[in-house]
Amino acid sequence: MLGYDISWAAFNIIEVMSASKFTFKRIGYLAASQCFHEGTDVIMLTTNQIRKDLSSPSQYDTGVALTGLSCFVTPDLARDLANDIMTLMSHTKPYIRKKAVLIMYKVFLKYPESLRPAFPRLKEKLEDPDPGVQSAAVNVICELARRNPKNYLSLAPLFFKLMTSSTNNWVLIKIIKLFGALTPLEPRLGKKLIEPLTNLIHSTSAMSLLYECVNTVIAVLISLSSGMPNHSASIQLCVQKLRILIEDSDQNLKYLGLLAMSKILRTHPKSVQAHKDLVLQCLDDKDESIRLRALDLLYGMVSKKNLMEIVKKLMTHVDKAEGTTYRDELLTKIIDICSQSNYQHITNFEWYISILVELTRLEGTRHGHLIAAQMLDVAIRVKAIRRFAVSQMSALLDSAHLVASSTQRSGICEVLYAAAWICGEFSEHLQEPQQTLEAMLRPKVTTLPGHIQAVYVQNVVKLYAAILQQKEQAGDAQAAQEVTQLLVERLPQFVQSADLEAQERASCILQLVKHVQKLQARDVPVAEEVSALFAGELNPVAPKAQKKVPVPEGLDLDAWINEPLSDSESEDEKPKAIFHDEEPRHAKQRPPEADEQELARRREARKQEQANNPFYIKSSPSPQKRYQDAPGVDHIPVVQIDLSVPLKVPGMPMSDQYVKLEEERRHRQRLEKDKRKRKKRERERRGARRHTSLHTESDEDITPAQRVDIVTEEMPENALPSDEDDKDPNDPYRALDIDLDKPLADSEKLPVQKHRDAETSKSPERQDVTVMEKKSKKPKRKEKKHKEKEREKRKEEAEKGADLDFWLSTTLPAATPAPEEPGVNTAVTAPKEEQEEPRGEEQDAGEDGEQDLEKKPSKHKKKKHKKDKEERSKDKKKSKKRAPPREGEAEPVENGALDEEPLPSMSSYSLLAENSYIKMTYDVQGSLQKDSQVTVSMVLENQSSSFLKNMELNVLDSLNARLARPEGSSVHDGVPVPFQLPPGISNEAQFVFTIQSIVTAQKLKGTLSFIAKNDEGSTHEKLDFKLHFTCTSYLVTTPCYSDAFAKLLESGDLSMSSVKVDGISMSFQNVLAKICFHHHFSVVERVDSCASMYSRSIQGHHVCLLVKKGEKSVSVDGKCSDSTLLSNVLEEMKETLAKC
Repeated sequence: MLGYDISWAAFNIIEVMSASKFTFKRIGYLAASQCFHEGTDVIMLTTNQIRKDLSSPSQYDTGVALTGLSCFVTPDLARDLANDIMTLMSHTKPYIRKKAVLIMYKVFLKYPESLRPAFPRLKEKLEDPDPGVQSAAVNVICELARRNPKNYLSLAPLFFKLMTSSTNNWVLIKIIKLFGALTPLEPRLGKKLIEPLTNLIHSTSAMSLLYECVNTVIAVLISLSSGMPNHSASIQLCVQKLRILIEDSDQNLKYLGLLAMSKILRTHPKSVQAHKDLVLQCLDDKDESIRLRALDLLYGMVSKKNLMEIVKKLMTHVDKAEGTTYRDELLTKIIDICSQSNYQHITNFEWYISILVELTRLEGTRHGHLIAAQMLDVAIRVKAIRRFAVSQMSALLDSAHLVASSTQRSGICEVLYAAAWICGEFSEHLQEPQQTLEAMLRPKVTTLPGHIQAVYVQNVVKLYAAILQQKEQAGDAQAAQEVTQLLVERLPQFVQSADLEAQERASCILQLVKHVQKLQARDVPVAEEVSALFAGELNPVAPKAQKKVPVPEGLDLDAWINEPLSDSESEDEKPKAIFHDEEPRHAKQRPPEADEQELARRREARKQEQANNPFYIKSSPSPQKRYQDAPGVDHIPVVQIDLSVPLKVPGMPMSDQYVKLEEERRHRQRLEKDKRKRKKRERERRGARRHTSLHTESDEDITPAQRVDIVTEEMPENALPSDEDDKDPNDPYRALDIDLDKPLADSEKLPVQKHRDAETSKSPERQDVTVMEKKSKKPKRKEKKHKEKEREKRKEEAEKGADLDFWLSTTLPAATPAPEEPGVNTAVTAPKEEQEEPRGEEQDAGEDGEQDLEKKPSKHKKKKHKKDKEERSKDKKKSKKRAPPREGEAEPVENGALDEEPLPSMSSYSLLAENSYIKMTYDVQGSLQKDSQVTVSMVLENQSSSFLKNMELNVLDSLNARLARPEGSSVHDGVPVPFQLPPGISNEAQFVFTIQSIVTAQKLKGTLSFIAKNDEGSTHEKLDFKLHFTCTSYLVTTPCYSDAFAKLLESGDLSMSSVKVDGISMSFQNVLAKICFHHHFSVVERVDSCASMYSRSIQGHHVCLLVKKGEKSVSVDGKCSDSTLLSNVLEEMKETLAKC
């Protein structure tokens, strides 16, 4: 929680999670939720523990497991536990149902295949009697529909019913947001929604609900814009309500009001433009986020009429803005507002150029490149403005404030990039090209960034070519040679530039100019040849042009041009100097400190240099210093100021003057239009007085002073269009784009994964066996009923779309719920329901099955446990196709061919002891979570007519194995069995043993003592047994990939041994199945009659096998990190194979 990495404690956290006390368990799950993630290695070990907690009788254990799992669920956990969580959605406690519904959303994201089988039950929860569960279901479905709304359109009637009946504002907000996503897909839905949403807007006092209603009404009206245009009243209502939000003192409501207003602006701009004054007021708000949102709103409110007014207001805010972030945002928004839609709102581009020039005076801005891009774009696309743009750019180049402090204001100096390019490219429009050339060759230009210097050098040549041609045409050879000499003198400063690009360009151009100088000395005209270097216009290139260039055939872009050097070569070779031989570096010697007289002399020289430098901007001294230095008032000269001279930098335009000029221009345009209309009306002799006093000017009436050329960006030849550039390939919601209306196929049902011991001890297959027996008794009536169910299911599926269409076509707001999908619960409860028919009564498989399941006594599960186990062994072949495979059997079945030969009957439980009263069978299982513990599962079956109670198990501990006893017990005390056995009943108990060494097998003596009670009385009885721990019982089935298996074998840390068994006639597939089942191995890879297998002990020993099948023999070669363990495991395996 404090941010420290505690991945080293992962095993300890799992240990605390498995504690029996809830207080410990809660802390364990809390720690897991804080530090577990998908990359945690041990997270796979939590599967069985979480499954155990999910099935706990305590709702708090289940609740804390669900809460913790939601924080660290992985695709594997989601796949393994999806069925258990889906079962909890029908729990009797609303507390559990609500958590189960909510965590299903995380499960869907990690395991999208679970969405279709779980969706019918999730839909049922929308009508759950508990409002919390209902709200949770609404939340989950709304989150799913947010990304893929089309799959949830069939739920519209059910959600409409909830919207018109629910009083929970939060549920209403979610439903209304969902309708906002569904409306664009089904425009007819908007007609039904507009009335209830309008009523909610009028009636609700909750601002959050009001905001969502307005949002959805906007979405509805967008979808109805073509079909039902008469909804101006609804728009006006929304705008009025939003104005109330914006005028509220609560900053959050004001922000939301501006946000919703921007959505209305996209479709109904005129309704929002009436509230321009309110939006401009928000620019003065103290909250920066509200100011930024108001800026976004202004972007859509501009028109040709109000653009200059709005930009003027924003420019005043730029001057007094506090903080560079907001000021940079203002600058960006001014440029966005003016340049939107190919400058359609700009009527005078001289005004826009002047605005851009004024923005260059901003201090500390980071958006100089934006201003530069706009200058370039306008100069290229608006040909009529080029002369004016060139004059302003030459003034910028001549301006000292951009060059002098380029290091402090590196952002704004980017405009010099555009200024230099424009002056060079359109040099024919320059009034004084000689002055601009000298400004571009000043020594201080070398302080600019390297890429700007490179542009300077390139465009100096363009200016030089223009001046050269001008001088040669005028016959002034002397002036042409002076310009050439100027370049020869000034270009070396660029040759010494630290930037490689500027250095290379300057070197090439310097040699070119020197060659021109030689030709000029011989009076050879060179102007035309130099000008030919820059003939023609450059077209803009599309941003994605490079990406669209098709790769030629035979070109492999991933292949090395030159083979990379090996590591040894690169270490041995010293890096070579590229440009010159490296000299040994000596430490700089510090100059001797100057005395006071020398410092004073330098200071005076520096002041004198600054005073004589016309480009140096003098800083104004502070008032205090000015007061101290002033000799007196009489000393100040009185100068008359000519107020007719404008107070502005010479050559710099002021944007305010263009506002007045534009008003005059528009007034003249109006007069001319009115004059033309008047003449036309006089010719027609009618309507002479109509509309003369009520003339209103629209945007279409205003014609811009300059025309914008729409330049098509160039693309490479054979470029292929692609629409996939902006899609995110890692979007987790893409996998959830699933059609939920199709019937559920058998392959899509969730697998019921169970632990190996749980299947054999609790025998879930007995339900299938009894079902088959009972079906054989009454086949006709059951089959008839089943066919009727199937027909109803197909009928409802076919009519689902028609029901939605019927609901949407009705005029009344009917709240018919979406048709339910039958058969989901039936498939789960039908076998248990049929077990409850001993007298042959016919009941409904869907409803009564669930009722009988709740009424069924716990004895029914225990009554014929032993008998069912025997039946399970006999009917293994029949139930194999229906029951899910066990963990140990999954790998060989997957690699082998199941249809070749049926698998033999196998049981992991062995006989422990037996007498006339009781029969004991047992199975030993290890777990990777506990490196020194195994769990012994004992099935106790009462074979007598007596009632067995007070059962107690005691085992004589050895030095290597000890029975885990309750706290406070001595080594001689027994462990009570937590149940009693009526006659003919069996049940299972689990006991934990702590093991020190697992490399050898061992046997422990024990006794089961109990009281047998019958009609004659009670007697004390006991049953002795020997508990056998094999080395195989310490192995845990662990999957292993082939590459990891190969690395393990190559490590050299494993000991080797082998065995061979002759006289085996069983197929290779069944041999592998027996090894996997009895010895807890998994198949890594199988090729013909060879297979590699892997298992792992509870203490981390790796056991690798190579099993090969001959004609009548099987050989097993093994490798293990412990040679004793390997030899014992192979001996046990030999005994198993000898029985085949």
